[in-house]
Amino acid sequence: MTGTTATTATTATTGRRERKKAQTRKALADAALRLFTERGFDDVGVREVAEAADVAVTTLFKHFPSKEALVFDEDEGNEAALIAAVHDRAPGRSLLHALRDHLTHALTATGRDSPDFTAFTALVESTPALQEYRDRMWLRHEEALAAALTEATGAPEGDVRTAALARFVMESPRLARGRADPRKALHEVFDLLEQGWGNPGA
Repeated sequence: MTGTTATTATTATTGRRERKKAQTRKALADAALRLFTERGFDDVGVREVAEAADVAVTTLFKHFPSKEALVFDEDEGNEAALIAAVHDRAPGRSLLHALRDHLTHALTATGRDSPDFTAFTALVESTPALQEYRDRMWLRHEEALAAALTEATGAPEGDVRTAALARFVMESPRLARGRADPRKALHEVFDLLEQGWGNPGA
């Protein structure tokens, strides 16, 4: 077998392995969402989810570190998208406007009115453990955003202003979520960040 043939075979094997992992992960996530929606998060065990997806419990935990994680997709892309909103913004576009528009799109993206997303939202909003997990997973990107803001603004390392801005930006979706008009609420938060509180007695 030549080196090229061996490389091709290895690549094909790796590709099949990754596809199988993705299929298993999707089967587990689909089974979990269906069972949790039908019976409630607290009334379904991980063993039942594994059985519904026809895998072992040990396999389930290879793909998802916790029961709560079954409900959410891997969020590595969320951090990358946040950083891209800072570094890849159009020339002349402010950091706040770029982040505001990125988060607005995430809150109001197409497909959020679908039955599946409605069921997902209802499940999360009715389950404190899932709300806590969602917020904890999201807020862990705060440090990376602060670093990106520090680099983009040329602020000194450890600058409290960029750290504060990152904190407020990361909290803004939680403040807007559930409002009658999430988009308007998010824009109001960013208007406050941009313009400041002004005279609080006015």
